[in-house]
Amino acid sequence: MTAAPGWAIARLDHAVLRRTRRLLGGTGAVPVAQALSHVGEHALGWIALGGAGWLSGRRRPEWRSAVTGVVAAHAAAVLVKRVVRRPRPTLPDVPPLVGTPSRLSFPSAHSCSTTAAAVGFAPLVGVPVTASVAGAMVVSRVLLGVHYPSDVVAGSALGAAVALGVRRATGRRGAVSR
Repeated sequence: MTAAPGWAIARLDHAVLRRTRRLLGGTGAVPVAQALSHVGEHALGWIALGGAGWLSGRRRPEWRSAVTGVVAAHAAAVLVKRVVRRPRPTLPDVPPLVGTPSRLSFPSAHSCSTTAAAVGFAPLVGVPVTASVAGAMVVSRVLLGVHYPSDVVAGSALGAAVALGVRRATGRRGAVSR
């Protein structure tokens, strides 16, 4: 008899969480992860970046769409988190290295809003930059011990889907109003 898929995912989540901490826990990646955590809190850093882009006066509709995607993705993550109610990791050998605003873990709102920012901001600042930041955020949430890997994967998928949906919706609206 094989283990249920949920148990296999939980075992993999725990193994990757522990391995990430062992590999990166004693390195300079921890303060970088902590800084990213603060930037991504409630998506405020990405909203501020988008606001600065909008204030530049160049490509304002694209900046507006990108920020709308970030806000919508963050809201979607919070909604799903409240429905699923998965608790954060509580492994004694992987204590959290940063505070969190709630005890709920799935999906990662940081990963969701950051991936939405990466998708929305990519045409404006470049894919390499946005992909690097999104990848760093995803790893940071696991390194800090506040999310399971499945939380960040789900958060990133949700963020990308919401951002793409907002981009399509705002693109259609712009085409109609011309």
